[in-house]
Amino acid sequence: MKKKTVLFGLGLDGKDGHKRITQGGDFLIYGGSKETHDHMVEKAQEFNEAVKRTGKQLGELSQKEYGKIIEKLGESKVHWVCPEDQE
Repeated sequence: MKKKTVLFGLGLDGKDGHKRITQGGDFLIYGGSKETHDHMVEKAQEFNEAVKRTGKQLGELSQKEYGKIIEKLGESKVHWVCPEDQE
């Protein structure tokens, strides 16, 4: 089975009892308040558009390339988790 790289967003501020899950082509957003969840979905979509402009797939980005995209999006609470077979 081929591995797929996805952008995963986890919101921890949901207190209204709703379970929010949004899945896109290369992202999965889970949890959060409505505001937080919507923000993460919007940023994930912007991130995917930026990845497309590089001409690469998400799993082909280096940590440096990933960081540049995140920086351009103005996000700071983002962490890079690198699969074992990548540097």
